[in-house]
Amino acid sequence: MRDLVRRIDSATPPGRDRAVDALRAFAISGVVLGHWLVTALVVDSGTVRAVSPLHYMPLLTPVSWVVQTLAVFFLVGGYAGATGHAAARARGATYGQWLRARGARLFRPVAAVLVVWAVAATAMLARGAGLDTVHTLFKLVVSPLWFLLVFTALTAATPLVARLHPAWPLAVVLLVDLIRFGLGGPAWLGWINVAAGWLVPYCLGAMWARGGLRGRATRWALLLGGAAATAALVLAAGYPASMVGVPGERISNLNPPTLAAVTFGLAQCGAALLLLGPLRRVLARPAAWAAVALLNLSAMTVFLWHQTAMMTVTSLGLLAGRPLPGLHTVPDGPAWVCARLAWLPVFAVALLICLAAFRAYEHGRRARGARGRVVREQRPARATEVPRV
Repeated sequence: MRDLVRRIDSATPPGRDRAVDALRAFAISGVVLGHWLVTALVVDSGTVRAVSPLHYMPLLTPVSWVVQTLAVFFLVGGYAGATGHAAARARGATYGQWLRARGARLFRPVAAVLVVWAVAATAMLARGAGLDTVHTLFKLVVSPLWFLLVFTALTAATPLVARLHPAWPLAVVLLVDLIRFGLGGPAWLGWINVAAGWLVPYCLGAMWARGGLRGRATRWALLLGGAAATAALVLAAGYPASMVGVPGERISNLNPPTLAAVTFGLAQCGAALLLLGPLRRVLARPAAWAAVALLNLSAMTVFLWHQTAMMTVTSLGLLAGRPLPGLHTVPDGPAWVCARLAWLPVFAVALLICLAAFRAYEHGRRARGARGRVVREQRPARATEVPRV
């Protein structure tokens, strides 16, 4: 292990901004931990249904503020898209070549997870599983793919939006919410915010890549202004306090994104930018950097298979012949929380098994090489370009 750590550190280009990779690793970890903590699969009369502990324990709402990290991912995505596109143009690559290279690493692992789950769903139905159970499980797998569709669309639009000021998509989100909630407009208008809402942090990332957002005053303004706006929207305008969807609630801040989710994302982006300096100091340590680098290399596989890992453990737990606390029981009290925390390491082991089985689809033939190639796989064409996701 020490030898691997040394090789990763020595093979990393000196000009690489390791903090950018750390922000992506944080964002992916937040998504995984969030799904593992706020999604409970309850077995009821032979049917599996998904419920949220936030519905039964509203006091846990602050947990959603920590694990809802998509804005940070889009911030880094905008930075990576703008920087990578500029580097590709400098090398003489066409737009199509650049987009195909970025898209390949997205769609190979997606195809793998869809094929596996199509076979699994067919097998479950053939063995007599209820349609509601199969629908619940399959939905947990495919619902996060909306994120990849939006991310791919924004990546494809990078040449058009790289210089767009984030205030413009923010104004669109404000207008949509005003019509929906203030004037009684149609609910379908909210889906405009799926693109406009995540375009805000994406444009912030592109601005960062152009050399903007460097001053601490600007970063503090994002953090404090975003936090104050979110608090005002929740306390005075009736937006939900939870930053993730809660089954049964009238309004979800995330599906589709609301103005509160976007202002909360602005605060997150400000905090992320303020943490760049401390992160760079921490990641100067080879062991810390190796952990971040390895997670980034398999970020898409982790994202696509973490729900499968949780569901596999839940399914195997049924072999015990009785509902297991924190795994099959209703998340309605502190005992469930303690039990679920104890299950997290088991979910992690199952995810590692999924990584071993499916990581090759993220990297193609390169993943078949020796472990010593790990940094060469991650290294971008230029030191300033972050790994593709």
